[in-house]
Amino acid sequence: MELQNSIAALWQEYGQNAADILRKIILVLAIIIAGKIILRILKRVTGKSMAQKLKADETIISLLRAVIHYGVIIVCLIMILDVFGVSTTSLLALLGAAGVAVAFALRDTLGNIAAGIVIIFLRPFCKGDFIECDTVLGTVQEMGLFSTDLETADGIYVSVPNSNLWGLPLKNYSRNNQRRVDVTVCITYSDSIDTAFQVLREVIKTEPLFLKEPAPQVMVQALGESGIDVTLRAWVPSSEYWNIYRAQMKNVTEKIQAAGLTIALPQRHIHLIKDVTPDAMQQALPPAAKDFKEA
Repeated sequence: MELQNSIAALWQEYGQNAADILRKIILVLAIIIAGKIILRILKRVTGKSMAQKLKADETIISLLRAVIHYGVIIVCLIMILDVFGVSTTSLLALLGAAGVAVAFALRDTLGNIAAGIVIIFLRPFCKGDFIECDTVLGTVQEMGLFSTDLETADGIYVSVPNSNLWGLPLKNYSRNNQRRVDVTVCITYSDSIDTAFQVLREVIKTEPLFLKEPAPQVMVQALGESGIDVTLRAWVPSSEYWNIYRAQMKNVTEKIQAAGLTIALPQRHIHLIKDVTPDAMQQALPPAAKDFKEA
C-alpha cells in the first residue's frame, strides 16, 4: 500500500513532465521520419523532372540534390529546436550575426559554393566531359557544392575546388562534336615536297573518318633547322580524335618512308678551323659582330 502511494505521488509530481517529454520525443521522431520521406520524394521528383523536362545533365542534378539534402536537414533541425521550446526567432538572429563572422572565415568555401551555382547556370562542362584547367586534366565524374571530382587518363582521382574551375581558363575537349587533327612529319631538305604532298593526299583518301567539311589540307608547316615540316590537317569526330591521331602518326610515317623520303633528325654542323690568325678571325665575323667589337 505504501509502495502504491509512493508511485502515485511520483506520478502526480513528475507524470506531466514525463508525458510532455515523451510527446516531444514522439514529435522529434515524427519530424525525422517525415524529413527522410520528404527528402527521398524531393530527390526523386527533382531528378526525373530535371532529366526529362529540362534535359539537365547528371552534374547539375547531383548538385541540386545536395542543396535539397542540406536544406531539408536545416528545416528539420529548426522544427526540432522549436519542439523543445527553443526560440527559433532569436536563434535565427543569433545565427545571422554569427553568419557574418563564419562567412568571413569560410570565404574560400563560400566562394566554391558560389562558383558551383554559376557553373550550374552557364554549364561550361557536363558529367563525362574531358576538361583541362590549369594543371588538372581529366574526365568529370561528379560535381558537388564545394568541389568537382575528376578522373585523369591514368585513373587517378582528383578533387578540384569549384572556384578554381570557374576562376581560371578552362578547356572542354568534349564540348564540340568535331576536332582538328594535325599530323606533322619532318623530311630532309633534299627530299621532294611534292612527293610528300602526294603521300599525304593518298592518306586522306584512305581514311573514312576524315570529315569532308571542313576539307582536309596538306601544307608546309615550317622550315626547321634540320628539315621541312609537312602537315596533314583534317577534321574528325571528337570521340575518335585520339584513335585517329595515333593510327595516322604510324600510318604517315610508314608511307613517307615507303615513298623513299627520309625522316629528318636533329643535327648540328660544327666546323673546326686550325691556326686562325686574328685578322682572319676578324674577317670571318658578321658585320654586326664587328661593329659591336669596335664599340
